[in-house]
Amino acid sequence: MKHITIKDIAQHLSISVSTVSRALVDDKNIRKETKEKVLETAKKLGYKPNPVATNLKYGHTNTVGVIVPEMVTPFASRVINGIQEVLYANNIKVIIAESGEDPEKEKENLQLMERFMVDGIIISLCSYKKNREEYLRLQKAEMPMVFYDRIPHGLDVPQVIVDDYMKSFFLIEHLIRNGRKRIVHIQGPDDVYNSIERVRGYKDALSKFRISFDDDMLIKSGLTFEDGKNAADSLMEKNIPFDAIFAFTDTLAIGAMNRLRDAGKKIPEEVAIASFSGTELSTIVYPKLTTVEPPLYQMGKNAAELILEKIKNPASPNRSIVLNAEIKMRASTANGTSSE
Repeated sequence: MKHITIKDIAQHLSISVSTVSRALVDDKNIRKETKEKVLETAKKLGYKPNPVATNLKYGHTNTVGVIVPEMVTPFASRVINGIQEVLYANNIKVIIAESGEDPEKEKENLQLMERFMVDGIIISLCSYKKNREEYLRLQKAEMPMVFYDRIPHGLDVPQVIVDDYMKSFFLIEHLIRNGRKRIVHIQGPDDVYNSIERVRGYKDALSKFRISFDDDMLIKSGLTFEDGKNAADSLMEKNIPFDAIFAFTDTLAIGAMNRLRDAGKKIPEEVAIASFSGTELSTIVYPKLTTVEPPLYQMGKNAAELILEKIKNPASPNRSIVLNAEIKMRASTANGTSSE
């Protein structure tokens, strides 16, 4: 179906485009008869105003782009809910794109948002090593950008994060105090900086209790349920003794836990399982999963507030907000009973 434009109305009435444009916005300098003819013709032809084109006249589109690495788990949706609450209240719409954990697709999405002329971009990265030049280029072009959860470590940018290191340290400390000495860490990808920080917390907690770090207990992995299953298979095939697993994400932990249960392992009696992510997934599995739970909704709200700051004043300081993630103790690590 053809999109009716102001030009079509002007041609139909044999008047100028500028006259039609002014009549549609109720310009007082346009004769009443002309306005009525323009409005009648617009209705007859099915003309609908283009809000983007209108807003561009004033230098904005009232849209913000949100780029997420995945939409498989509820993680991104909870953050997006928080973003939308703040932005919708400010009459700003949200355009969402998924990178699928692919830096090339992420780059395409960044360029797509730029072509859409969004007023700003909120993004959680696939990799802190890739696309750095693209972020810098967009910053130089004065595109407001805010990063959440996964950030471009080392760049001065507005960001909303949790303390991955400390929460991982405390979770491992909890496992050790509960008698676990052979703790495996299923590590996330090396180019996700959260993974680096969680490994650091894991190692430092072991060191505090004078437990020697064992390379066999650190398994590098992807991010899926299948990757978690494969990590558990690897441990069992190599006959590596272990009494606990700390996984980078809920998906990895659940994949490993399901595989271990299929193999006859008792959770948590023989193997305690814990993770980091804190989505609804952790409460719909059996046993319920101990996890570090970031305040995802609040993360989204804060990210939206930061992008509004940058849109209103691009020269405003690049603020970093560190939110408090809560460690939820559940049955997967319990000694007899659990807090949930």
